[in-house]
Amino acid sequence: MRMLLRGAAALAAVVTVASLTSGAAAHPRTGRAAEAAGTVRASAAAQIPPGVTAGVAVYDREAGRFTEQVDDSAQFRSASVVKLLLTLDFLWDRGPDYTIPPADRARLEPMLRGSDDDAADHYWSTYGGSAIIKRMTDRTELGLRDTAPPPAGYPGFWGYTAVSARDTVAIYRYILEKAPAPVRDFIMDNLRRSTRCSATDHFDQHFGIAGAFDKPWAVKQGWSGKYAKGTCGSQAASSGVGAESAAPAPRAAAAVDLSRPALHSTGTVGANDRSIVAVLTLHPVGTSYGKAYTDIGRLTRSLNVPGAKRPAGTWFGTWGEFVNVRRGPGTGDDRMTQLPAGVEVLVGCQVRGEVVNVPPYTNEWWAYLPQYGGYISNIYISSPDNRLPNVPECAA
Repeated sequence: MRMLLRGAAALAAVVTVASLTSGAAAHPRTGRAAEAAGTVRASAAAQIPPGVTAGVAVYDREAGRFTEQVDDSAQFRSASVVKLLLTLDFLWDRGPDYTIPPADRARLEPMLRGSDDDAADHYWSTYGGSAIIKRMTDRTELGLRDTAPPPAGYPGFWGYTAVSARDTVAIYRYILEKAPAPVRDFIMDNLRRSTRCSATDHFDQHFGIAGAFDKPWAVKQGWSGKYAKGTCGSQAASSGVGAESAAPAPRAAAAVDLSRPALHSTGTVGANDRSIVAVLTLHPVGTSYGKAYTDIGRLTRSLNVPGAKRPAGTWFGTWGEFVNVRRGPGTGDDRMTQLPAGVEVLVGCQVRGEVVNVPPYTNEWWAYLPQYGGYISNIYISSPDNRLPNVPECAA
């Protein structure tokens, strides 16, 4: 296996880390102090990892109320979440049957499922750029309060559109509760088919909602910042970061933070799309994709999400770059994808397999990752023992 190691000193530092459960090593913002500070307007279980800035909203459609609100009016650059508005703008008033031309279907489906940036570039440039956002904010049916076009000086950067967690919930509520049935079905069916690997920049986009909960869910994710190249997919194809992520450093002060890496997870969870979840996050400059992926996962797992099903297993940290996920417990088995460096993974069970050597360490145990449907060597899991504690052996 192709592995780039951090070195013996780094390995010695990480292998003593115990297994991690949801919400570990996070700062809860709950209770009277948080309410007095204005960060919470509902009973919140949200645990914000250190250094992370977050806007969170969870809306229970069955009960008709929010179960989580943390800085839900704060503006964040949207990254790919704005693709929901690009889609709605294109579909608005398209006629009684809302027929989508084949060429547009071929763009919209990968834009919603795989977050394709080329498709977003097309709709942004073809239909007026920032005028799209003005049309959407003028739609009283949407009820957007915090959404705004990209700041002056960045007219071509659709990912710099400002959104908030509460506006994201409003967008999903419109799609689910007010949009014509063909519009609702087209958008939600594609979000339910979200691909693990993004279409443009090969990032693993099943973080946040997609990692925290079992299906049914539907997601539209977003990321923006100077992350390392994506390595998702069986060929581990790596391209440069996409259009939304490759913008220059801010040239002037802006109301929305354009500097820190952003990672957002939005969508619905549970039968009949019971809960709408919006988790918008900013991370310290220099944060790796795997660290941001892990932090938004911990935050999302801490939330009170009615109707959600939690996956079985134990969360562990990993170390190393380009760690391969294999179809079986051996280096000769087909590679399915590669993990973001240092990301947490859910381990369902473990099995003895091929012996892996990373001097001075040797390990014959392999962990099964149910969310990937494959295995990684336990040697790359942050645990003091070869055999992971409290993890059962896989059935034959």
